[in-house]
Amino acid sequence: MVETGCDIILQESCGSLAGKRVGLLANPASVSRSLVSTLEVLLSCGVRVERIFGPQHGIYGDTQANMIEWEGFTDPASGIPVHSLYGARRSPERGELGGLDCVVIDLPDVGARPYTYLWTSLLMMRACAAAGIEVVVLDRPNPIGGEAVEGALLGERFRSFVGLFSLPMRHGLTIGEALAMMNAVERDACSLRIVRMSGWERGMYFDGTGQPWVLPSPNMPTLDTALVYPGLVLLEGTNISEGRGTTKPFEIVGAPWIEPRAFAAELATFGLSGVVFRPLFFTPAWDEYASEPCGGIQIHVTDRRAFRPVRCGAAIVAAAASLHRGRFRWNAPPYEYEYAIPPIDIISGSAALRETIDAGKDLSRLFDDWSADEERFRADRARFLLY
Repeated sequence: MVETGCDIILQESCGSLAGKRVGLLANPASVSRSLVSTLEVLLSCGVRVERIFGPQHGIYGDTQANMIEWEGFTDPASGIPVHSLYGARRSPERGELGGLDCVVIDLPDVGARPYTYLWTSLLMMRACAAAGIEVVVLDRPNPIGGEAVEGALLGERFRSFVGLFSLPMRHGLTIGEALAMMNAVERDACSLRIVRMSGWERGMYFDGTGQPWVLPSPNMPTLDTALVYPGLVLLEGTNISEGRGTTKPFEIVGAPWIEPRAFAAELATFGLSGVVFRPLFFTPAWDEYASEPCGGIQIHVTDRRAFRPVRCGAAIVAAAASLHRGRFRWNAPPYEYEYAIPPIDIISGSAALRETIDAGKDLSRLFDDWSADEERFRADRARFLLY
């Protein structure tokens, strides 16, 4: 059975935090094995939590996606001030950190570069480095395992709030490992301590950990969602619905102008492993194409170890562009506070995917380039692996 950093620190009665004035960066999925929130865990041990910080979607997980902001308030249960890191600012102000001895970060990641919690954590580390404040990370499992790595490394020119460090789309790191890797190359590194998990192994998926699944964000309802997300998030850079407004976001995708059977047949020609595409019709209850009947596919992962979600997402975009050149389009900025670069480029990490598809070229050469990046990243990350 896996014990997270939150479970470990509870077993230690939070002794390492005794007497410290603490800030906490957390969200609703920041819980112990017994579903007690990390805030309650710390308070029950007598830790002086003086400020709470929240990422995208808020500390209650009640706000939706891209650039839907929230602002700070006082937590009614504890009376502790809450500061938003997804509102007017993405990084804490110096005054919000004033008087703190350390900041505890306990955020669930889903193993995909565009998921913003990692970048909120990095910006918090940078602010703590400038203020001379220690950062303590309560490590958590990568829900889609720690072995597979997939996708292009993020290009320097394409850094944004969905990527501030050169990671591939699927990085295969825990949040603690990723933050340690980034902190090692920061110009001004913070004092960083990782509270390691016990029992977690790199080949584990979340359903093998014995931990309860709590939605880390409103459209990440299950592990199945997390399995496809590293590639299907590419659809946020297009006018294809990624299934928000359905009960299977990122697993059900389509648009009013897609014919399901032809779309599924085209996807079958890509020869992707570990996945079956089932034609279907659906009507999103909200978000893109709300109340409009759409054609598309449901993604059924049949072998999670063989499945490559980033290649799958790229194939879905390429198939839609090929079959529907008059209807398919790339979304225009803004996207996650980037106002100039096309969203698909900052999500994928470069202009290569968009340019390949626009030119009608086969994806195989692009995938070969990704393979080279994947091998390079495996070598680069090796010394930061904690498990």
